[in-house]
Amino acid sequence: MKKLMIYSLILLSSVLGSCKKFLTEYSQDEMRPSTTDDLTALMYSDAYPYLSRIDNLDLLTDDVQSNGLANVNGVPVSNYVTPFNNGTAMFTFNPTMFDAGSIIPTGANFYEICYSKIKGCNVVLDQLANVSGTEQAKNFIKGQCLFLRSYYLFKLVTTYSLPFSGNGVNPETALGVPLILSSQIRDGGLSRPTLKQTYDQIEKDLLEAADLLKANAIVTTPYRIGAPAANAFLSRFYLLKGRSEDLDKVIRYAELVLAEKSTLTSLTSFFTGTNVISGTGIFDPGNIEVLWVHGGNSRLDGTYFAPLTTGALPPFSASPALTSLYEQGPNSSNYGDLRYQMYFTKNGSVPYASAKSSANSVGGSTGFRVSEVYLNRAEALIRRFIQTGNDADRTKALSDLNYLRSNRYDTRNTAYIPVSITDGQALLNFYQLERRREMALENSSRWQDIRRWAIPVTHNFTGADGVSTVYTLPANSSLYALPIPFNALNNNPDLSQNP
Repeated sequence: MKKLMIYSLILLSSVLGSCKKFLTEYSQDEMRPSTTDDLTALMYSDAYPYLSRIDNLDLLTDDVQSNGLANVNGVPVSNYVTPFNNGTAMFTFNPTMFDAGSIIPTGANFYEICYSKIKGCNVVLDQLANVSGTEQAKNFIKGQCLFLRSYYLFKLVTTYSLPFSGNGVNPETALGVPLILSSQIRDGGLSRPTLKQTYDQIEKDLLEAADLLKANAIVTTPYRIGAPAANAFLSRFYLLKGRSEDLDKVIRYAELVLAEKSTLTSLTSFFTGTNVISGTGIFDPGNIEVLWVHGGNSRLDGTYFAPLTTGALPPFSASPALTSLYEQGPNSSNYGDLRYQMYFTKNGSVPYASAKSSANSVGGSTGFRVSEVYLNRAEALIRRFIQTGNDADRTKALSDLNYLRSNRYDTRNTAYIPVSITDGQALLNFYQLERRREMALENSSRWQDIRRWAIPVTHNFTGADGVSTVYTLPANSSLYALPIPFNALNNNPDLSQNP
């Protein structure tokens, strides 16, 4: 354990501040892990993303509104000032949001967070041949690290690059993100490969990870990655890639997940004996539909959504454009769509921030859930139905959507009424709203959908002075690829900024 602690400290001391520092080779004289148990512990601390928030791009979307900076007796609410300042540049679509003169909030610099974790993956992968242990243990470690490396690269490329199938985007020439695949030292900076090269590497890693995890993983906790999580990721990967020729793959990998884990949790099960909804979030590790969970507790994250002060609206909160999509029941004996009650922390009676993590947990608020897998398959089936007219696809997609909805509505006293839609485009429109309802304030899902569906976004921003200004992000905006943070550019002369 002593040698593991020493080795881990070496890694932690070289968290990404520049590409050259990031790639600095570890000392050959330092003590290193000698067993797969040592390497596993190192992987948990340096490769897994526990307590690392890399899904907070919601301020770019129409799921969030600005409320200004509240004052009490003429003085700004103190715990609102930092979230207000943190969120202003992103909410106003400022292209200098990550420049030296701007605030890059802790947890918002995905570039730094993801590449430091990629380094952890690479160190573990590079050490596999040097430790003792069974082949199964080594393959399980390798599968997890390949999954994680592809997960971080996908976060990076879907943040700092244009959508793979975006309007006017040529993946053969559009810029991807640097591919760092070894912990060994390299001279000079790292340039950006093409979007296609980046996606090809992610796909390669992820496919190998899925095979290794299927053959070698024994996972007993949602805090660890197993084959179902890898297949769920593949389903998400091919869906967000956005190509018609990948629809069959979206469906195939979704069905591999559902063959092992297909049960959704009825939100009515969260009612206590006194018919009060418990504070256990949908991402609670004990929830049967959670495939993999990480990321700390969104209820405790004050980066953009401040701890509430009674009687004062926070700087940012869930928008009416989002919350009005949930069908409300007539009274407490029938709440209608329970997601309105469960998926949001409330400011009084007004939905405010995500409540998908348990109120008392630090275990995680993001990752993969079975409900997303059903949505992925439904979208691919609907799009295939529109292309081919095969009504079996439409019927199956409706079945997926109705199964999801039947577990989200208040059915204590009122039966769920299934939806039936025959027109392909109408069904796709309904699906898009259902996806928005289910994935609200989770995994930056809405931002990814805005990018791939080319949805314009209009924000009404209220400044600290109370003056409101309208900002618009047009469809197919160049800002679909966010600016690379200034510190990464300063330390890597070969790194190109986005236009």
